[in-house]
Amino acid sequence: MTFYEKKISHIKNTCFSNDAQIASIIGTRNFIDNNYDKELNLDLLSKIRFTSKYHLIRLFKRYYGQTPRQYLIDKRIEKSKENLNNGMTVTETCFSVGFESLGSFSKLFKTKTGISPSEYQKQQFSRS
Repeated sequence: MTFYEKKISHIKNTCFSNDAQIASIIGTRNFIDNNYDKELNLDLLSKIRFTSKYHLIRLFKRYYGQTPRQYLIDKRIEKSKENLNNGMTVTETCFSVGFESLGSFSKLFKTKTGISPSEYQKQQFSRS
């Protein structure tokens, strides 16, 4: 590598490095993982990571293939399955994973899994 190629490479790595973006997105995902049961919105996530909410959406989608909201919903559904398997009622599960409405929880659960939360719980108990 010539002197100029080294300088160009150094400038590129210094000025256009994605390390800060990657760290920001990983931090956002970790925050969602640890706080999925609380009220989370895009404004809060962008303030925590000191970035524009629109930029945050673009970066999150680039690295994880879905928006922060979609990831949060998937995380809540995953945790609700665990709670239902452990014997929690549907209502307790709904509020413990951060949903504010039993109706919206049931609708989202059915959309994601194909069955209602109570049907899911019945299937899990019949298998064991």
